[in-house]
Amino acid sequence: MIRAAAGIGRGVEGVAYGVAGATALFGGLLLALPAALRGSVRARRSDFVDALAEAGYRALPIVTVVNFLVGGILAFVGAVQLVRFGAGIYVANLVGIAVVREMAAVMTAIVMAGRTGASFAARLATMQGNEEVDALVVLGISPVEHLVLPRAAALTITLPLLYLYGCAVGLLGGLAVSALLLDVGTAAFVGQLREALNADQFVIGFVKCLAFGAFLGVTSCHVGLRAGRSAAEVGRATTSAVVIGIVGIIAIDAAFALFLNALHV
Repeated sequence: MIRAAAGIGRGVEGVAYGVAGATALFGGLLLALPAALRGSVRARRSDFVDALAEAGYRALPIVTVVNFLVGGILAFVGAVQLVRFGAGIYVANLVGIAVVREMAAVMTAIVMAGRTGASFAARLATMQGNEEVDALVVLGISPVEHLVLPRAAALTITLPLLYLYGCAVGLLGGLAVSALLLDVGTAAFVGQLREALNADQFVIGFVKCLAFGAFLGVTSCHVGLRAGRSAAEVGRATTSAVVIGIVGIIAIDAAFALFLNALHV
């Protein structure tokens, strides 16, 4: 029992240390942001471009597949239930609201956590193991500016854009399933979408993805920089980045849901 209590205590202490470290890293990024806007940070433009590519167009195939299937699944489930009441046309409303307000944002962010966030954590953990991060510090170069800022900025920029793309693909998946199961035409489906959706729904999803992108960028880099100096630690850092990213995305989405409900949005 004493050992269990000690283990819980160490776990709580580790979580608190990790949260404090991530908060400090986020504060460092905010302090470096004005210099970044002036173009005076000590970071290579090629690193930022590579991070944009890693978090952007290279993720399009898996984002396409996941969002198309999610849209199709929502349409299938909705069709099975709504067709019993002769309301099959309202599948478009269901798919539109679910995809735009929730699923495209959350699923795209989870995909990026498992793909790009893990990649960033693994790269920084490898650099930590090779003592490259220590070398930067010795040379007077801030790891936050040189390593973290380009990656966090890339995820924050690209994730909202991938969300908009995911919305289009998800709605296309819903249209495909609706056409096959309910014989709903494109004009009718789009007409229902216009009635169900408004700009506010897209704004909500877009703002969520800004928060998701910043969170994934900070946490994945923080986990990578905290890794030990062995190959096993690189694996642990990669796993931790994925787990923390997915749990954090769900928690942030829940916080948004409570906040928007309080505002009656």
